[in-house]
Amino acid sequence: MPTTVNAFGAHEARHPLAPVTIERRDVGPHDVRLDILYCGICHSDMNFVDGSFGPLPVSPLVPGHEIVGRVTETGSAVTRYQVGDLVGIGCMVNSCRTCDICRAGQEQYCLNGHTLVFASPDPAEPGAHTQGGYSEAIVAPEDFVVRVPETLDPAAAAPLLCAGITVYAPLKRFGAGPSTKVAVVGLGGLGHLGVKMAKAMGADVTVLSQSQRKRDAATQLGADHYAVTGDGTAFTELANTFDLILNTVSAPISLPDYLGLLRLHGTLVSVGVTTQPMPVDVMTLCQNGRSYVGSLFGGIAETQEMLDFAAEHQVTADIELIGAQDINTAYERINASDVRYRFVIDGSTFAGEPA
Repeated sequence: MPTTVNAFGAHEARHPLAPVTIERRDVGPHDVRLDILYCGICHSDMNFVDGSFGPLPVSPLVPGHEIVGRVTETGSAVTRYQVGDLVGIGCMVNSCRTCDICRAGQEQYCLNGHTLVFASPDPAEPGAHTQGGYSEAIVAPEDFVVRVPETLDPAAAAPLLCAGITVYAPLKRFGAGPSTKVAVVGLGGLGHLGVKMAKAMGADVTVLSQSQRKRDAATQLGADHYAVTGDGTAFTELANTFDLILNTVSAPISLPDYLGLLRLHGTLVSVGVTTQPMPVDVMTLCQNGRSYVGSLFGGIAETQEMLDFAAEHQVTADIELIGAQDINTAYERINASDVRYRFVIDGSTFAGEPA
């Protein structure tokens, strides 16, 4: 029989989240069930709840896609996990698994569409939608569950399941390493992990920020350099400097200015999500053979690789741990840029929430 669990969800877009109960399906042969220990809060959660991505597909909608928990039940055909394992679930819980892209291990770009951990039609339950990690427990296919190294702080590791892989994937793809100069635009939830990951890969790292306000924080995170972009002088002084620029901000930027910072065959990657257009100057791209690309999170094997890399180099997020009752306040503080650098919900605080 399906299991009822406590959760926090939105009944309508642009309204506060509230305690709810939802049903988790039975564990199938290839599924694992886990009790959720921690779930990070990502700006994308807020985009769903505030209506930026359109009307809610289901009511209530339970967000959350940076999940760390312990396995409590496994299906009869599960081979990778056993009860007690520390595991994680990120942005997606299914894909077609048969298209060329899925077979290449890039399920996030599935030609038939991946299944988000929340807000997607659930292929395991026709007519139902997936519900996320702001809850006590979750059931998912073992192929979309990853092992969280026990040497990582599980609360601080939760944001790695989205923010961590989102910055790791393009840094790896575009060759961040000892011989490269990497710039990170923005120093929030994504940006601070971009700095940590790039430094762990051996790159020379510069933080690009609009003011001097985060200079000390950037140094503490390991950045080699810091440049202020607000007055525009950095775009002249640092022209033709970087091999790779990681744009982590969730708002429009002046692409011609940032593209001009790239050296020969350099790449500007946008991983921050904005629904507003950003015009591209094609001539700036042509000069120096520059590239401008976007990047989603990462495939399942790549996410596991990232977690193992994080454990090897002890890379985790800087977090503020909160209870479920503080989620709406956390949303308000994120909108006010009042967090360093990621909120993580203590999963034990969902227990006992009223229905």
